[in-house]
Amino acid sequence: MRRDLFDEEHLLFQETVREFMAREVVPHHERWEKDGIVPREVWKKAGEIGMFGFGVPEEYGGAGITDFRYNTVILEEIIRHGATGLGFSLHNDVMAPYVVELTDEEQKRRWLPGFVSGELITAIAMTEPGAGSDLQGVRATAVREGDHYVLNGQKTFITNGINADLVIVVAKTDPEAGARGVTLLAVERGMEGFGRGRNLDKIGMKAQDTAELFFDNVRVPVANRLGPAEGEGFFQLMRNLPQERLSIAVGAVAAAETVLEQTIAYCKSRQAFGRSIGSFQNTRFVLAELVTETDIARQYVDRCILALNAGELTAVDAAKAKWWTTELQTKVIDRCLQLHGGYGYMLEYPVAKAWVDSRVQTIYGGTTEIMKEIIGRSFGF
Repeated sequence: MRRDLFDEEHLLFQETVREFMAREVVPHHERWEKDGIVPREVWKKAGEIGMFGFGVPEEYGGAGITDFRYNTVILEEIIRHGATGLGFSLHNDVMAPYVVELTDEEQKRRWLPGFVSGELITAIAMTEPGAGSDLQGVRATAVREGDHYVLNGQKTFITNGINADLVIVVAKTDPEAGARGVTLLAVERGMEGFGRGRNLDKIGMKAQDTAELFFDNVRVPVANRLGPAEGEGFFQLMRNLPQERLSIAVGAVAAAETVLEQTIAYCKSRQAFGRSIGSFQNTRFVLAELVTETDIARQYVDRCILALNAGELTAVDAAKAKWWTTELQTKVIDRCLQLHGGYGYMLEYPVAKAWVDSRVQTIYGGTTEIMKEIIGRSFGF
């Protein structure tokens, strides 16, 4: 089916992003995988061509455009180029609503220009060693003392954790208040007591810096609290999670499409028993199944993007998109790897890297099981 999601301006922007990826990312990504981190200079170069903060108002350096299709262009090109080390989607898709919508005028002037230029890299610290999908179970605490909060706790699996200059920390300001006792605090690089642990050694996404963070009596100014009052953090998180989950779904479909294209080309050229492996009925049937399911997933995700733009994307619909597409992504890539035979197990082939990079998709942003629970609760049982 012809895809009609993008207008001409999105397609022009797509060409700009493709040129950036070919020039600034693809030649270096293998080295970044070995280093375990993407250089900060790449963020600044991306900022120079307008890849960050589309929804940031113009007076703070942004484009002032609320259109998730631009975010989609960037994420899809990152995935199609195998550049899973770039934490741009976390910055653009997850963090932007917090730093744009929940900040006051002083905070906007302090943080947004750097957010747009790529000079200020962001992260969000939700997950703890003992609390993942259950955000009400976080144990990090922030006790108010005058004009500061004293923050203590530990976070883990934090994307952009090494590079981040501004980390939004989920903390309990009232441990007895349940969901109404959670507050979001912005911790800045250099604050005393804010420490970073090791850059975690993951199965895949090797160039993406993912870290442990430690907060030992960090004095965070009340001026760094997001929102006008304490206790709103859990509800702020719930409002923004649908966009995060849609972002993951966008990447999942793009990954499935990319690997399918590569596998179809491989099956045309690879010979077995005197003919291409694509000529065997089993290969054709496997690919027919995978292409069909991916095409259907594409239609649903594109519809979700338009719903988000219209302010109509629900938590339930985002959960459907997230669990279905990420499970499909792992299925598609696994079966495509099988069609590559032994070569599929070699990291020099893109399908192998896609296989290890994809495994986290059904886990972060809320596991598949949590997504099904969100959908199931909507029935009113």
